[in-house]
Amino acid sequence: MTTHFLFVCTGNSARSQMAEALLRRRRPEFDVHSAGLEAQGVNPYTLDVLGELGIDTSPLVSETVFDYIGKAFRPTYLVTVCARAEKNCPMIWPGQTIRLHWPFDDPAAASGSPEHVRAEFRRIRDEIDARINAFLAAESV
Repeated sequence: MTTHFLFVCTGNSARSQMAEALLRRRRPEFDVHSAGLEAQGVNPYTLDVLGELGIDTSPLVSETVFDYIGKAFRPTYLVTVCARAEKNCPMIWPGQTIRLHWPFDDPAAASGSPEHVRAEFRRIRDEIDARINAFLAAESV
């Protein structure tokens, strides 16, 4: 049986995209997707910091959570990565979905020099990666 993940944040530009790519790298046998309450496009810094780890970012596409409702996709785990998504993501999902909330700061809100912004994206990338690793170790999925 395949394990399906859907990571959800506000714009599907940074945190959920990072989570999708990082989990897919760790567990390629999982069916992993990301979505936002809105689709704002994948942030270029997201692509940069994932690329630093040698992660193929070509599959990343910015979508909305509503693109998944009514389709055959049934997440085993629906993981919100920001407070707004946790509050506004549809509560009812067909099937036996386990809903988790892993809040992370929004690196897209960082301002300052490109080096500072990139450092914020790296920090969040590393926090998400650590959370995924802890989850996989604890859940034995």
